[in-house]
Amino acid sequence: NMGVCDDWPYILMTRTLAETGHVVYNGWAAPMLLWQLYLGAGFIKLFGFSLTAVRMSTLLVSVALAFVLQRTLVRANISERNATIGTLALVLSPLYLMLSVTFMTDIHGLFAIVLCLYGCLRALQSASSRAAIGWLCFAVAANAVCGTSRQIAWLGILVMVPSTLWLLRSRRRVLLAGGAVTAAGALFIFVCLQWLKRQPYSVPEHLLPDVFPVMHTLWELVFTFLDLPFLLLPIVALFLPEIRKSRPRSIILAVVLFLGYLLLAIHPSHLRGNFPLEPISGGIGEWVNVHATFEYCLLKGQLPIFLSRGTQVLLTTISFGGLLGLAGSLLRYRRRPSVEVISAGTHWRQLGVLLAPFTVAYGLLLIPRAATTGLHDRYLLGLLAPALLCLVRYYQDSIQPRLPQVSLLLVGLTAVYSVTATHNMFSLYRARVAIASEMRAHGVSDTSVDNGWEYNFGVELRYANHINEPSIVVPADAYVRRAPQPADICPMNQYDKTPHISPLYGVSFDPDACYGAAPFAPVHYSRWLASGPGTLYVVYYTPPKYGHARAARPVDGTRLTPEAQTPKT
Repeated sequence: NMGVCDDWPYILMTRTLAETGHVVYNGWAAPMLLWQLYLGAGFIKLFGFSLTAVRMSTLLVSVALAFVLQRTLVRANISERNATIGTLALVLSPLYLMLSVTFMTDIHGLFAIVLCLYGCLRALQSASSRAAIGWLCFAVAANAVCGTSRQIAWLGILVMVPSTLWLLRSRRRVLLAGGAVTAAGALFIFVCLQWLKRQPYSVPEHLLPDVFPVMHTLWELVFTFLDLPFLLLPIVALFLPEIRKSRPRSIILAVVLFLGYLLLAIHPSHLRGNFPLEPISGGIGEWVNVHATFEYCLLKGQLPIFLSRGTQVLLTTISFGGLLGLAGSLLRYRRRPSVEVISAGTHWRQLGVLLAPFTVAYGLLLIPRAATTGLHDRYLLGLLAPALLCLVRYYQDSIQPRLPQVSLLLVGLTAVYSVTATHNMFSLYRARVAIASEMRAHGVSDTSVDNGWEYNFGVELRYANHINEPSIVVPADAYVRRAPQPADICPMNQYDKTPHISPLYGVSFDPDACYGAAPFAPVHYSRWLASGPGTLYVVYYTPPKYGHARAARPVDGTRLTPEAQTPKT
């Protein structure tokens, strides 16, 4: 009963829509959200308001997306069995599964992209011009409507459909009709963006950042590229055996380079952060990380580690080894005549024209984010579907027609981890709700507690109609600069955006954080497949009043002198 990442402000917008019939932004939505909001409002009308009811609308979309993705892979001339295994590799991954039970926009955006890709493939394979035009209309309409949830999905209309028209340029009637439909879709996008720009308390997106730190942006993009093979590990791992087909000298060189990489990644030094292990921690590994939960909750203390260093080394070896095997296979690639008949529908050249411009455009739009707020693994969902299609199709064409049985084992192991991570995430969030309820029962207001930025945003929106976000343009006076936190108060994340919260206490994984444990019972939460349960504590954010049994500890962690520790009476 609290927000997960960004979704609480979105859910409150959905409740407002269900109650009033109006879309009202509250200072935290850069995505447009429209289609998503109406779907969530429908669930509220059917089942009543709760955060769970609204989130289940995303689960419905994720199930529909799994079906459409499998049919899209089949339309790309991948066999039914291979398409099913490939689909499961994505939809049972922790990234997909965890986002499916939130009200985030990523699943809805991927749904818009895959629907458009499916319509474009059907248009390419249509025998008649009328059918091709019909599928192009479907691709544009589906992408236009579903893309109102997450604007980057509109690259389907702006890039993927024009690429399809280029492939169909010899059919004059299809080209003219498709061009008119695409122009109508582009006009729809323009009108939507102009409408969004004028909405009070919406958060504008800027294509060109004011500051462009080159090295920071480069490392963000490199880490993101390194995370791609790991997020599709059940498929990428199938290319590991291809390494042994390389020349012995190439194998030795690859092993030496990889061992050197592991040494730099493990050995403590200033270079360690530049050579990450999988899953990547920090900003990139926001959802899939060593903690098996959503990482960016920003409570005090350190999230407990779920995946050991040895497991990280193993996962890094498999993902990087699969990437090397894929590279070696591409260098040796010769199309097998026996597979030519299987793949004789949509050719590689057509897939390249259809997917390459979209992938490049999507990657270019990630650069401004890399330069400013940073990239997160969920931003890669839009690239994972095209990458999955190409990997499975290439394996089928160049290595063997059927994905091996071990792929089912890999998908199963991934699913076990995904279910575990999803459970652990919600278990942690339930613990945060429980500890907030305990403090309220003792007379402590939510405005006096830092329970992580997601919980704090929900509290702020009880007292204000918007988050105090500095980038809001309409109305011009929406943002009010808040006085800095006093130096003796434990720092609170997003302090400036929640002016109604002045924390005296905070929730922490470490009982000794800030000024030490406050007199509230800790809350334990379940962590499947972990060495033990997790625990949350309440800590003082300000020096305790004289008379408390526990001695105060300054923010910097230094201990007080024995004289200072003696309570005053």
